[in-house]
Amino acid sequence: MAVAAATGVLAAVMARTIVTPPTERPDDTPVIAVDDVAGTITLQPTADSMLPGEYSFFFSAGTGHARLGEILATDVKGVTRRVLSVDYGDLAAAEQGRLSGWFYLGPEDLGLPFETVSVPLDVGAGAPAWLIPAEVPSDRWVIQVHGRAVTRPEGLRAVPVFRQAGYTSLLISYRNDGEAPFSGDGRYALGDTEWRDVDAAIEFAASRGARSIVLMGWSMGGAIVLQTATRTRHLDLLAGVVLESPVIDWADVVAFQGVALRLPTFIASVAMQVMGRRWGGLVTGQAVPIDFRRLDFVARADELELPMLLLHSNDDGFVPVTGSRSLATIRNDIVTFVPFGVARHTKLWNYDRPRFNSTISTWLVELPLRSPTSTED
Repeated sequence: MAVAAATGVLAAVMARTIVTPPTERPDDTPVIAVDDVAGTITLQPTADSMLPGEYSFFFSAGTGHARLGEILATDVKGVTRRVLSVDYGDLAAAEQGRLSGWFYLGPEDLGLPFETVSVPLDVGAGAPAWLIPAEVPSDRWVIQVHGRAVTRPEGLRAVPVFRQAGYTSLLISYRNDGEAPFSGDGRYALGDTEWRDVDAAIEFAASRGARSIVLMGWSMGGAIVLQTATRTRHLDLLAGVVLESPVIDWADVVAFQGVALRLPTFIASVAMQVMGRRWGGLVTGQAVPIDFRRLDFVARADELELPMLLLHSNDDGFVPVTGSRSLATIRNDIVTFVPFGVARHTKLWNYDRPRFNSTISTWLVELPLRSPTSTED
């Protein structure tokens, strides 16, 4: 009886955590030292702090932000990195922070013209979005869909490569992400309802002249994009899909997270039962249960039609690469899969910017040949 009760409690907590948008992201990386003269910071060694590349560092409970560059020294006591800039806050006084794949905080950091627009949604007022026009007016657009527990700046890293290819970028917000209107229950549906907001963004883009649209999804944004690609009313406007560290099958991800939390393996299965049953809403606060079969694109692989570029790191740490590999194997006719070795979760651009950019630019050049509606001479 006690075991059953404990199982129920753990599964309920896990389920509620997954569908509840977090109000804050905790600092998880201790600061060992800051040298203002040398322009360096030394962090406790972690999988992320030891990763080469350029990253954001939010510190002191989000009251400060810096950009970190190359690793200068590493030992068992700390990882010393170059401080590229301190945008706000007192880095010298920081005791903890968290590394992020974000590098740009807003479109103004890119030095490009942009417009703040509003995309009408069916859950209330419009959702804010950034529109960054192509250098030369074009009917080719990319819609960037960020992941869970983050917001629009996540997709800014991909704007330059798309702009170089002649694309206008639309970086959207969606229900319950902290920027867009909340749904009635204020809960994530893991893509099962959020796709409607991407569909609304497609309509908005079309109203501004878009005729060929690429959808790009990051992490949970990948799950949202896949739902859009199979449920949209505007498939004729879509040219392809780019996914970065995507959720392909939520069952795979929930099980992986259960192991990471050192929970018994069956807890994840029970948590999915809670999220997938109407009675589970009493625990999670969901108004409608989640249809996990509809979110499994390994099982639904044959329903996909659009050319797809899939980028994922083998050591992701949050979303296992197994779903991406399975989808790429099953649908090698439409999926171009590019694995990274040690780039972690949604940090592929940060780890190897030239490879990230060249992979996308090459795929975009070849996209007309991959389109199911195109013809070859």
